[in-house]
Amino acid sequence: MSGNGAVPGNMTALQSDIAAKVQASGTSFYAAMRLLPQARRDAMFAIYAFCREVDDIADEPAEIADKKRRLDGWRAEIARLYEGQPQHPIARALLPCVKQFQLRREDFLAVIDGMEMDASEDIVAPPMDKLDLYCDRVASAVGRLSVRAFGATEPQADDVAYHLGRALQLTNILRDLGEDAERGRLYLPHEMLDAAGIAERAPMAVMAHPNLRAACHQLARRARQHFAGARVAMASCAKGPMRPAAIMGGVYRAILERLVKADWRDPFARVSLPKWQKIWLAFRYGFL
Repeated sequence: MSGNGAVPGNMTALQSDIAAKVQASGTSFYAAMRLLPQARRDAMFAIYAFCREVDDIADEPAEIADKKRRLDGWRAEIARLYEGQPQHPIARALLPCVKQFQLRREDFLAVIDGMEMDASEDIVAPPMDKLDLYCDRVASAVGRLSVRAFGATEPQADDVAYHLGRALQLTNILRDLGEDAERGRLYLPHEMLDAAGIAERAPMAVMAHPNLRAACHQLARRARQHFAGARVAMASCAKGPMRPAAIMGGVYRAILERLVKADWRDPFARVSLPKWQKIWLAFRYGFL
């Protein structure tokens, strides 16, 4: 990274503003982020804010060309970030983190590429390899940025990101089936739909199919495999830096099990955890 590293404006005020927005977003990750030391917490808040920014571009009701133009603008902003001359407030907040925690340019760009997959088309019953690529870009790439901000230095930390990112994203897919269908999206892979005897591909038709639950349980099994892979990789890493990842994994594994128990009888019903359970999981994985 070139440049003198100087950050224009009031960095403390900028970081405080980003932290407030992250807290207001209601993300399940906020409690895990709060466990980190100040500098690492600021880095995670900035990473999360970047992800929200590009995700909002992909999801907003706008022309595809406009979405691509704005995502290209973020690619240019990431280039400026690594030249030491960012302009966007979020990129400015990322500037001290990039060098301090060795955040990689290719991971930021992978996140943008993943959002462009959503922006370019309504993803409907993708092949499994395309879904896996999507998960790597929108989730595991975020994990690769995150483990560095957490302070994990072992090679296995990227294995944690690989598995946990996929586990979390697959859980999100299974939780948001109805919401995605209403937007014309269906992330269940066509191989699993075929195996469940579902020939339909129209998202709302799939939601009404009596075999939907069979396809969902297949994807839930894959998510469980990734949760298990993440636990194995975490065991090879120092416990302290992995605590935020362990909390995220614990919370999302609990969400997955609630989904399995609900059996997708109503794919439009929102499944979430009560506050007491989130607190208990944060304590279990963050302090024990």
